[in-house]
Amino acid sequence: MTDNLTPTQRRHTMRRVRSNNTRPELAVRAALRRLGQSGYRLHRKDIPGRPDIAFIGRKIAIFVHGCFWHGHNCRRGDRLPASNRAYWPQKIERNKKRDAANLAELQRRGWRTTIIWECRIKDAAWLHNELAAVFDDKRRDDNSSAPQGDCKQP
Repeated sequence: MTDNLTPTQRRHTMRRVRSNNTRPELAVRAALRRLGQSGYRLHRKDIPGRPDIAFIGRKIAIFVHGCFWHGHNCRRGDRLPASNRAYWPQKIERNKKRDAANLAELQRRGWRTTIIWECRIKDAAWLHNELAAVFDDKRRDDNSSAPQGDCKQP
């Protein structure tokens, strides 16, 4: 299938895709405020992987991953664009390898990491429990949270 947009229109559309302050990220930050967790820093360049949310003193890094861009195993993450089919699987695989390397480096440095997937954020109870577990050492038995949930949207 060919692209319906001209290269100029496609470039304009892709430039509008945000990487910071996305709706899922804002939802996670709002949930953290409801939990009374403050003092976090956003998108710190000096931390491997530039976590979306970082609690520097506690060494906690929270990544809010878009299912498509980071290759989540859900309906949204499994979908590929119809155009440029050869490019996207390679791009997403590179993203996944980069994410794994960043998580490994953070864990090597003694950071606890959590991945919040875009498809899971709409479940407010799950999000509350997941974020509460990040700050409760007794409930937290691994360094990474990457549930394989299903997106609610097709």
